[in-house]
Amino acid sequence: MKGILIWSVKKFFSVIYVLIFINVMLSWLRISPYNSIVNIIYQLTEPILEPFRRLMDRTGLNTGMIDFSPLIAYLVLQLIETSLINILWAL
Repeated sequence: MKGILIWSVKKFFSVIYVLIFINVMLSWLRISPYNSIVNIIYQLTEPILEPFRRLMDRTGLNTGMIDFSPLIAYLVLQLIETSLINILWAL
């Protein structure tokens, strides 16, 4: 049972990482945000990325040209994933 939970957590975070990566690629490609697939990806990733963008704006770390919020989100999500797996492993 523990193995299934750990596997599920890993797969869940893997999907989030891929969606964030696709979001970054879409921002470089300038595909219409009205495309239904693009819209779904934005709807799934923006709630994750937006708090990091606001944090960077408040701290003055927003460079303007390059959005580092996906990188920071990825690092924080890695920390959360590792913590969850360690907690599940200890149960």
